[in-house]
Amino acid sequence: MDSPLTGTAAGVPFTALPPVGEGPAPLIVTWHMLDAPRSDAAFAAALPMHGLPAWRVHLGMPMCGARMVDGSMDAGAALMREDPLMAYLYPFVRQATEEFPAALASLRAQLPLDDGPIGVLGGSLGGAVALRVLAESETPIFAGAVVNAAVRMRSVVELFPGDYPYDAESEKAVDSLDFVARADRIAARAPLLVVSGELDHPGLRADALDLVGALGERSALLSVPGLAHPLAEEPGIEPAPQLPTAREVDAGLVSWFARHLPAAGAPAGGNP
Repeated sequence: MDSPLTGTAAGVPFTALPPVGEGPAPLIVTWHMLDAPRSDAAFAAALPMHGLPAWRVHLGMPMCGARMVDGSMDAGAALMREDPLMAYLYPFVRQATEEFPAALASLRAQLPLDDGPIGVLGGSLGGAVALRVLAESETPIFAGAVVNAAVRMRSVVELFPGDYPYDAESEKAVDSLDFVARADRIAARAPLLVVSGELDHPGLRADALDLVGALGERSALLSVPGLAHPLAEEPGIEPAPQLPTAREVDAGLVSWFARHLPAAGAPAGGNP
């Protein structure tokens, strides 16, 4: 396999895997988990999607990988302890989404990409970024996929100890990241593959199934036996050998995106 390329795009670190074939190719952008694999390089190793005639560019999330403060996750953990929603989860998703247009423009200037619609993929909290890009951006998208995603941020908040003290601001924030409620907009943008580990957190798995139901014929479900929430072993920062469960997810993603890759000049979206 070709070696990964690394760089930055408008300040966002990335690990890029080149396509099969020559010439300009479509782009699939990914956002990694905050569980293992928790960096762009580690996510690229867990879900490389080899064999696709498309660039797979794995973007680094804020305060992760090359953007870790002092080389550790301690700063993020401190924010989590301060306020898991308003100091941690919501700002991560907001920043990753807001920095994406400039990063995409930079990627197009650096790599031999075609000018057609892109694919998007996110895992866990990165899944919320991919879903927000689908729900809110105007970027043409041919297909999306999420893996053990944060479909409803309220369910993620419930994973933290104690009862979260919602107020008007935090209620608005958490509701803005309920993608079952925004399924109509997502369905109008592109077909979506929802990958859910059968051993994922029960609330997250229930939300994944609800999203598939809300999207209807514009979605497909890949339920993976034996898959808990992470896709790699700890610590999940550096590239590591692909786990069998991740290999099954990877195969499903390759099949999904290969099915939806646009022909040259084709419009965004497509049949599920």
